Amino acid sequence: MKKEVVEIYSNESNYAIMRHPGRNFPGSLIQGDSLTHLCHAADAVRREIDKGDLEEAKAELEMLRELLWFRLQHYETILIEHECELPFQCGLQPQPPLEVFDDDEEDE
Repeated sequence: MKKEVVEIYSNESNYAIMRHPGRNFPGSLIQGDSLTHLCHAADAVRREIDKGDLEEAKAELEMLRELLWFRLQHYETILIEHECELPFQCGLQPQPPLEVFDDDEEDE
């Protein structure tokens, strides 16, 4: 194990943003439990595709996209707050836009 000083821009529990020494831009730290959740979400998409249930695969994919886009937008917000250069174009938006699913639809 190696210990070094890092620049911490956000220390929110599951959304830490920090710059490792030697890197030009900060990174987004993904905790192990959150990384596992993202991997399981990707697996769920694959399982539904393998079963041929494209509607459920699309729903699972939208959930995964939402999680990832939230992280990216949080990253962008934090860097702007700290007046840091972004490693990408400012104001990126999901393409196609994220879909909103109503959980109550199943009950009807």
